[in-house]
Parts: sequence; C-alpha cells; structure tokens
Amino acid sequence: MLTDAQVRQFNTDGYLVIEDVLPASVLAAVRAEYSDLLDGLYAGWQAEGRVPDGAGLDFWGKLSAAYGSGCDWFQPMDISLPGDDIAPDCPMHFGSAIFDLVMHERILDLAEALIGPELTLNPIQHVRIKPPSPQLAADETRAHITKTDWHQDRAVGLEEADQTDMVTVWVAITDATQENGCLQVVPGIGAGMLPHCPQVQTAIAPKYLDTDRAVPLPVRAGGVVLFHPLVPHASLPNLSDEFRWSFDLRFSKTGQNTGREHFPSFVARSATAPDKELRDWTVWRDAWFDARDRLATTPHIPIHRWASDAPYCA
Repeated sequence: MLTDAQVRQFNTDGYLVIEDVLPASVLAAVRAEYSDLLDGLYAGWQAEGRVPDGAGLDFWGKLSAAYGSGCDWFQPMDISLPGDDIAPDCPMHFGSAIFDLVMHERILDLAEALIGPELTLNPIQHVRIKPPSPQLAADETRAHITKTDWHQDRAVGLEEADQTDMVTVWVAITDATQENGCLQVVPGIGAGMLPHCPQVQTAIAPKYLDTDRAVPLPVRAGGVVLFHPLVPHASLPNLSDEFRWSFDLRFSKTGQNTGREHFPSFVARSATAPDKELRDWTVWRDAWFDARDRLATTPHIPIHRWASDAPYCA
C-alpha cells in the first residue's frame, strides 16, 4: 500500500499523510456505535438531573451539553484504561465497529509496510474527541480533549520500549483541518529522543525544538497520519465551532516491549503464526476488563518516566 519512496520519506521525515484509507461504511459503523453509547450515557446523566433534556439533540449536541455540565464522556468512550489510578468500575468502550476499524486490513497493510509482517496491537491507543476551544474548561489539560503538546511517541512509553519498532496510526473520523485542530509535525527523526517534562502534558522540554519549522497535517475523514516514534508532533487548537474526532492507534513488532506491558496487547497480523491473530472483538474487550480488575487491586504502575525537577525542565 506504500511505495518505496513513501517508506523512505517516512524513515527520513518521520511521517506520512495517507488519504482514503478506510471506506465510508467503516466510519459510519463507528459513528453509529458511539452514538448508541452516548445515548445510553446521556440517558443516565439526565435521570440523575445532571444534563438538560436530550430530546432533539444529536450526537454533537449531547457531547457539548454533557461537557458543559461536567459529565465525563471521554473515559467511557476510550479504548484504553487511564494512566492514573484505576478504579474497579473504570469504564471503557470496546465494540465490534471500533474493532473492525482498529484491525482493518488497510490499517494493518500500512503498519506492515513500515515495521514488517509480525504486528502487535500495542495497548497505547485512545479516542480523541475535541470540543471547540471556547467550550473548554479553564482547567482542561487532558490531551484527548484539548490540544496536544509537542512530544514524541517514544517518550510517552516506558523506557523498556526505547528500542521497539513501532508506528502510530492516527485515524481521522471527521475531517481534520487547520481550523479545527489538525496535527502538526516538525519533520525529521535524526535528533533522537529529546528530553521531556511533565508540563500541561508530557511534552518536549523548552528550547529543545524549533517549532518555527512546524508543518500542519490536514487529512480528510477516513485518512490517516503515520508517525515514527521519534518525530516531534502536536495538535493545533480547535478554533472552529465543531468537534474534531480521531483515534490514535499504535502497532509494534511482535515480541518486543510495548512500553505498557501491564496493559493487554494482541497479535494483529502474523505471517509465521496466523492462528495467533486476534479475530474476535469480545476477546479484545474481555482482556481489557480483566486487566482493569487486576490493576485495580495492585499498586499503581506509573506510565510516565520524566521528572519535573530534571535540569532541562527548569
């Protein structure tokens, strides 16, 4: 699915924008699945008197009303456990439609072209549904809700995965434009891993990155952006009056450390052992909830390795 020239570009610049990867039917199924999920969440909040009457509100209207009322739809919609302490009832979402997106053959073809045919679905994965900036609470810092700070994906995993072959596949569910907060990148991976600091989010330390070289990466719904784990990237603020929706997925070479070994990972594709490939979305779901049950009763495992008192953070 990628040409030799595209692979060379990826290995030099650290990114590729690929349009028209997912068919409209896959996107429609994900939107419908998430709409049903939100309808259930909203009905519960309405019964508790926390949100206004949802009659006449579409998906986006309910998201906006829920956020304005302080109701958290992010974690119930996410395809991961949080990095903070894990509660025994922590919600997540795993369904057949999002599974079909995550494991779509075109997604796997792209990952295989860059890191080979033995692919593991890495547990560092999230939904990102970003409201317009004027709607954000003043204290909103979650990267999945507000704009994402400059970082390298290698740096948000644990150091045991510093030599792992991996690729991030950022999937646009709505059009991503400069106005509504598309991604941006500083091309190049030659600088290696840059120091990071706990800032608003885990971010590249001040003075280590020339953001004047930033390139915006707009992409239409159904397209993807591919990232090398060392390329610096961030998102722009959402200055539109609409939400921007994406998923970021990660694939790593099977047998190598995922950077979150306490979270479940799965064989997504294998040329040598195809019988081990994950093909049942309920197995995916059940493994995550089993992990939640286990981690809720054990000491918290931090997912960030950077110290705020490091010299480069001053």
